[in-house]
Amino acid sequence: MGSPSGPPFDPDDPDRERRERDTEPIPRIGPDDGPGYGAGAGLSDGPSLSDDVGYGDGPGYAGEGRSGRAWIRDPEAGYQQPHISEDELAGLRADATGSPPRRVLPLEDEPSSLVARYLFPTERYRGEWKRHWIHLSTPLLIGIAATFVLGYLSGFLAGQNVGALTTIAVLLWFAVMGWVAWKVADWWYDRFILTNKRVMVVNGIITRRVAMMPLVRVTDMKYEQTPTGRALNYGTFVLESAGQEQALREVKNLPNPNELYLRVVEEMYEPQAVEARLGKEADEAKADDGA
Repeated sequence: MGSPSGPPFDPDDPDRERRERDTEPIPRIGPDDGPGYGAGAGLSDGPSLSDDVGYGDGPGYAGEGRSGRAWIRDPEAGYQQPHISEDELAGLRADATGSPPRRVLPLEDEPSSLVARYLFPTERYRGEWKRHWIHLSTPLLIGIAATFVLGYLSGFLAGQNVGALTTIAVLLWFAVMGWVAWKVADWWYDRFILTNKRVMVVNGIITRRVAMMPLVRVTDMKYEQTPTGRALNYGTFVLESAGQEQALREVKNLPNPNELYLRVVEEMYEPQAVEARLGKEADEAKADDGA
Protein backbone atom coordinates (compact mmCIF):
# COMPACT_ATOMS: atom_id res chain seq x y z
CA MET A 1 0.00 0.00 0.00
CA GLY A 2 1.49 3.37 -0.99
CA SER A 3 1.62 6.39 1.24
CA PRO A 4 -1.08 9.08 0.72
CA SER A 5 -0.21 11.98 -1.53
CA GLY A 6 0.63 15.40 -0.05
CA PRO A 7 3.27 16.78 2.29
CA PRO A 8 4.24 14.87 5.45
CA PHE A 9 2.40 15.63 8.67
CA ASP A 10 3.94 18.58 10.47
CA PRO A 11 2.32 19.61 13.80
CA ASP A 12 3.89 23.09 13.57
CA ASP A 13 2.58 23.84 10.09
CA PRO A 14 0.50 27.13 10.39
CA ASP A 15 -1.67 26.24 7.36
CA ARG A 16 -2.55 22.76 8.57
CA GLU A 17 -5.88 23.71 10.20
CA ARG A 18 -7.01 25.69 7.15
CA ARG A 19 -6.27 22.79 4.79
CA GLU A 20 -8.11 20.35 7.04
CA ARG A 21 -11.14 22.69 7.19
CA ASP A 22 -11.20 23.21 3.42
CA THR A 23 -10.96 19.48 2.69
CA GLU A 24 -13.55 18.46 5.29
CA PRO A 25 -16.58 16.78 3.58
CA ILE A 26 -19.92 18.64 3.62
CA PRO A 27 -22.43 16.79 5.84
CA ARG A 28 -25.82 15.77 4.48
CA ILE A 29 -28.53 18.03 5.89
CA GLY A 30 -31.97 16.59 6.43
CA PRO A 31 -35.36 18.29 6.12
CA ASP A 32 -35.63 18.76 9.91
CA ASP A 33 -32.33 20.60 10.41
CA GLY A 34 -33.84 24.09 10.21
CA PRO A 35 -35.97 26.38 8.08
CA GLY A 36 -34.84 27.12 4.56
CA TYR A 37 -32.95 23.82 4.00
CA GLY A 38 -33.80 20.36 2.81
CA ALA A 39 -34.20 18.15 -0.18
CA GLY A 40 -37.58 19.58 -0.95
CA ALA A 41 -35.92 22.65 -2.41
CA GLY A 42 -34.57 20.75 -5.39
CA LEU A 43 -31.05 19.76 -4.13
CA SER A 44 -30.51 16.35 -2.59
CA ASP A 45 -27.05 16.79 -1.01
CA GLY A 46 -26.79 20.38 0.06
CA PRO A 47 -28.54 23.37 1.49
CA SER A 48 -30.90 25.51 -0.56
CA LEU A 49 -32.72 28.73 -0.07
CA SER A 50 -36.32 28.53 1.04
CA ASP A 51 -39.25 30.33 -0.53
CA ASP A 52 -39.55 32.57 2.51
CA VAL A 53 -37.20 35.34 1.48
CA GLY A 54 -37.01 39.02 2.28
CA TYR A 55 -35.34 40.98 5.00
CA GLY A 56 -33.87 38.71 7.63
CA ASP A 57 -31.61 38.93 10.66
CA GLY A 58 -28.41 37.26 9.59
CA PRO A 59 -25.13 36.72 11.39
CA GLY A 60 -23.81 40.07 10.20
CA TYR A 61 -20.33 40.97 9.10
CA ALA A 62 -17.54 40.52 11.59
CA GLY A 63 -15.50 43.57 12.46
CA GLU A 64 -17.59 45.94 10.32
CA GLY A 65 -20.33 46.91 12.76
CA ARG A 66 -23.18 45.99 10.38
CA SER A 67 -26.56 44.81 11.53
CA GLY A 68 -26.60 41.67 9.39
CA ARG A 69 -29.86 42.59 7.59
CA ALA A 70 -29.63 41.53 3.96
CA TRP A 71 -31.98 42.20 1.08
CA ILE A 72 -32.99 39.15 -0.96
CA ARG A 73 -35.02 39.78 -4.09
CA ASP A 74 -38.29 37.89 -4.29
CA PRO A 75 -39.24 37.44 -7.97
CA GLU A 76 -42.81 36.45 -7.09
CA ALA A 77 -43.54 39.42 -4.85
CA GLY A 78 -43.91 41.88 -7.71
CA TYR A 79 -43.79 45.66 -7.32
CA GLN A 80 -44.32 46.92 -3.80
CA GLN A 81 -45.54 50.49 -3.38
CA PRO A 82 -43.36 52.67 -1.18
CA HIS A 83 -44.65 53.33 2.30
CA ILE A 84 -45.91 56.88 2.92
CA SER A 85 -45.48 57.81 6.57
CA GLU A 86 -47.98 59.74 8.65
CA ASP A 87 -45.59 62.69 8.82
CA GLU A 88 -45.59 62.96 5.04
CA LEU A 89 -49.38 62.80 4.93
CA ALA A 90 -49.78 65.36 7.71
CA GLY A 91 -49.14 68.23 5.31
CA LEU A 92 -51.81 66.98 2.91
CA ARG A 93 -54.75 66.80 5.31
CA ALA A 94 -56.95 69.52 6.71
CA ASP A 95 -56.12 71.09 10.04
CA ALA A 96 -58.42 71.59 13.02
CA THR A 97 -60.13 74.58 11.36
CA GLY A 98 -60.98 72.52 8.29
CA SER A 99 -58.77 74.48 5.88
CA PRO A 100 -56.07 72.46 4.07
CA PRO A 101 -52.49 73.71 4.46
CA ARG A 102 -51.90 73.19 0.74
CA ARG A 103 -54.34 74.44 -1.85
CA VAL A 104 -55.20 71.57 -4.13
CA LEU A 105 -58.36 71.14 -6.13
CA PRO A 106 -60.89 68.57 -4.93
CA LEU A 107 -61.10 65.46 -7.05
CA GLU A 108 -64.31 64.23 -8.62
CA ASP A 109 -65.20 60.63 -7.92
CA GLU A 110 -66.22 59.70 -11.45
CA PRO A 111 -65.65 61.25 -14.89
CA SER A 112 -68.58 62.64 -16.82
CA SER A 113 -70.02 60.67 -19.71
CA LEU A 114 -68.33 63.14 -22.07
CA VAL A 115 -64.87 62.25 -20.70
CA ALA A 116 -65.27 58.59 -19.69
CA ARG A 117 -65.20 57.37 -23.29
CA TYR A 118 -61.63 58.64 -23.72
CA LEU A 119 -60.14 56.90 -20.66
CA PHE A 120 -58.76 53.37 -20.73
CA PRO A 121 -59.51 50.94 -17.85
CA THR A 122 -56.16 51.10 -16.03
CA GLU A 123 -56.10 54.91 -16.02
CA ARG A 124 -56.77 56.79 -12.78
CA TYR A 125 -59.10 59.73 -13.29
CA ARG A 126 -58.05 62.92 -11.45
CA GLY A 127 -60.45 65.58 -12.67
CA GLU A 128 -61.87 67.63 -15.52
CA TRP A 129 -62.32 71.38 -15.85
CA LYS A 130 -64.17 73.68 -18.22
CA ARG A 131 -62.48 76.87 -19.31
CA HIS A 132 -63.09 80.07 -17.38
CA TRP A 133 -66.19 82.06 -18.30
CA ILE A 134 -63.88 84.78 -19.66
CA HIS A 135 -63.49 82.46 -22.65
CA LEU A 136 -67.02 83.58 -23.66
CA SER A 137 -66.42 87.29 -23.24
CA THR A 138 -66.06 88.06 -26.95
CA PRO A 139 -69.20 86.17 -28.14
CA LEU A 140 -71.27 87.60 -25.28
CA LEU A 141 -70.17 91.17 -25.99
CA ILE A 142 -70.94 90.71 -29.69
CA GLY A 143 -74.38 89.34 -28.82
CA ILE A 144 -75.15 92.25 -26.49
CA ALA A 145 -73.93 94.83 -29.02
CA ALA A 146 -75.90 93.19 -31.84
CA THR A 147 -79.06 93.24 -29.73
CA PHE A 148 -78.83 96.98 -29.05
CA VAL A 149 -77.73 97.98 -32.57
CA LEU A 150 -80.13 95.77 -34.53
CA GLY A 151 -82.97 96.51 -32.11
CA TYR A 152 -82.55 100.24 -32.63
CA LEU A 153 -82.16 99.73 -36.40
CA SER A 154 -85.33 97.61 -36.60
CA GLY A 155 -87.36 100.27 -34.75
CA PHE A 156 -86.01 103.01 -36.99
CA LEU A 157 -86.73 101.06 -40.20
CA ALA A 158 -90.24 100.18 -39.01
CA GLY A 159 -91.03 103.91 -38.76
CA GLN A 160 -89.83 104.44 -42.32
CA ASN A 161 -92.25 101.89 -43.76
CA VAL A 162 -89.38 99.76 -45.11
CA GLY A 163 -90.62 96.28 -44.30
CA ALA A 164 -87.96 94.35 -46.25
CA LEU A 165 -85.04 96.01 -44.45
CA THR A 166 -86.70 95.43 -41.08
CA THR A 167 -87.02 91.74 -41.87
CA ILE A 168 -83.35 91.58 -42.87
CA ALA A 169 -82.32 93.26 -39.59
CA VAL A 170 -84.33 90.74 -37.55
CA LEU A 171 -82.88 87.79 -39.47
CA LEU A 172 -79.39 89.17 -38.96
CA TRP A 173 -80.03 89.40 -35.21
CA PHE A 174 -81.17 85.75 -35.15
CA ALA A 175 -78.01 84.74 -37.01
CA VAL A 176 -75.80 86.55 -34.48
CA MET A 177 -77.68 84.98 -31.56
CA GLY A 178 -77.31 81.53 -33.15
CA TRP A 179 -73.56 82.07 -33.43
CA VAL A 180 -73.38 83.11 -29.78
CA ALA A 181 -75.35 80.00 -28.74
CA TRP A 182 -72.92 77.85 -30.75
CA LYS A 183 -69.96 79.39 -28.93
CA VAL A 184 -71.58 78.76 -25.55
CA ALA A 185 -72.24 75.11 -26.43
CA ASP A 186 -68.68 74.72 -27.68
CA TRP A 187 -67.42 76.14 -24.37
CA TRP A 188 -69.57 73.68 -22.45
CA TYR A 189 -68.13 70.65 -24.25
CA ASP A 190 -64.53 71.91 -24.02
CA ARG A 191 -62.75 70.08 -21.16
CA PHE A 192 -59.25 69.94 -19.73
CA ILE A 193 -58.67 66.45 -18.26
CA LEU A 194 -56.03 65.14 -15.89
CA THR A 195 -55.27 61.48 -15.14
CA ASN A 196 -52.35 59.73 -13.48
CA LYS A 197 -50.80 59.15 -16.93
CA ARG A 198 -51.58 62.15 -19.15
CA VAL A 199 -53.24 65.51 -19.67
CA MET A 200 -55.91 65.90 -22.32
CA VAL A 201 -58.03 68.57 -24.02
CA VAL A 202 -61.31 67.51 -25.62
CA ASN A 203 -63.39 70.01 -27.58
CA GLY A 204 -65.70 70.36 -30.57
CA ILE A 205 -69.41 69.70 -31.05
CA ILE A 206 -69.71 68.16 -34.50
CA THR A 207 -66.00 67.56 -35.16
CA ARG A 208 -64.44 66.24 -31.97
CA ARG A 209 -60.78 67.00 -31.31
CA VAL A 210 -58.81 65.10 -28.67
CA ALA A 211 -55.26 66.21 -27.84
CA MET A 212 -53.16 64.59 -25.13
CA MET A 213 -49.64 64.55 -23.72
CA PRO A 214 -48.18 61.84 -21.42
CA LEU A 215 -46.99 63.18 -18.09
CA VAL A 216 -43.68 61.35 -18.44
CA ARG A 217 -42.90 63.37 -21.57
CA VAL A 218 -43.60 66.79 -20.06
CA THR A 219 -40.19 68.45 -19.70
CA ASP A 220 -41.45 71.89 -18.66
CA MET A 221 -44.77 73.36 -17.58
CA LYS A 222 -45.73 76.89 -16.65
CA TYR A 223 -48.78 79.09 -16.45
CA GLU A 224 -49.18 82.78 -17.24
CA GLN A 225 -51.61 85.29 -15.75
CA THR A 226 -52.32 88.77 -17.02
CA PRO A 227 -53.50 91.43 -14.55
CA THR A 228 -57.07 90.65 -15.58
CA GLY A 229 -56.37 86.95 -15.14
CA ARG A 230 -55.08 87.52 -11.61
CA ALA A 231 -58.16 89.56 -10.76
CA LEU A 232 -60.60 87.00 -12.20
CA ASN A 233 -58.51 83.89 -11.35
CA TYR A 234 -57.73 82.36 -14.73
CA GLY A 235 -54.56 81.74 -16.72
CA THR A 236 -52.86 80.09 -19.69
CA PHE A 237 -50.93 76.84 -19.34
CA VAL A 238 -47.86 76.19 -21.51
CA LEU A 239 -46.56 72.61 -21.78
CA GLU A 240 -43.20 71.69 -23.30
CA SER A 241 -42.13 68.23 -24.42
CA ALA A 242 -38.49 67.73 -25.47
CA GLY A 243 -38.46 71.11 -27.18
CA GLN A 244 -40.96 70.06 -29.84
CA GLU A 245 -44.19 71.67 -30.93
CA GLN A 246 -47.14 69.74 -29.56
CA ALA A 247 -50.89 69.82 -30.16
CA LEU A 248 -51.34 70.46 -26.44
CA ARG A 249 -48.65 73.11 -26.05
CA GLU A 250 -50.88 76.02 -24.96
CA VAL A 251 -54.20 75.80 -23.12
CA LYS A 252 -55.86 79.18 -22.57
CA ASN A 253 -58.31 80.46 -19.98
CA LEU A 254 -58.14 77.66 -17.41
CA PRO A 255 -59.72 78.43 -14.02
CA ASN A 256 -57.81 78.37 -10.71
CA PRO A 257 -54.40 78.14 -12.43
CA ASN A 258 -52.30 78.00 -9.26
CA GLU A 259 -54.30 75.16 -7.73
CA LEU A 260 -54.45 73.31 -11.03
CA TYR A 261 -50.69 73.75 -11.45
CA LEU A 262 -50.11 72.17 -8.03
CA ARG A 263 -52.40 69.28 -8.96
CA VAL A 264 -50.53 68.51 -12.19
CA VAL A 265 -47.08 68.88 -10.60
CA GLU A 266 -48.04 66.62 -7.70
CA GLU A 267 -49.27 64.01 -10.14
CA MET A 268 -45.97 64.22 -12.02
CA TYR A 269 -43.57 64.08 -9.06
CA GLU A 270 -45.49 62.57 -6.11
CA PRO A 271 -47.97 60.02 -7.51
CA GLN A 272 -47.55 57.79 -4.43
CA ALA A 273 -48.58 60.67 -2.16
CA VAL A 274 -51.70 61.24 -4.27
CA GLU A 275 -52.67 57.58 -4.03
CA ALA A 276 -52.02 57.53 -0.28
CA ARG A 277 -54.09 60.66 0.31
CA LEU A 278 -56.98 59.44 -1.81
CA GLY A 279 -56.94 56.09 0.01
CA LYS A 280 -56.96 57.88 3.35
CA GLU A 281 -59.85 60.08 2.32
CA ALA A 282 -61.81 57.05 1.11
CA ASP A 283 -61.23 55.25 4.42
CA GLU A 284 -62.34 58.31 6.38
CA ALA A 285 -65.46 58.66 4.23
CA LYS A 286 -66.35 55.01 4.85
CA ALA A 287 -65.78 55.49 8.57
CA ASP A 288 -68.08 58.52 8.59
CA ASP A 289 -70.78 56.61 6.71
CA GLY A 290 -70.50 53.75 9.16
CA ALA A 291 -70.79 56.11 12.11
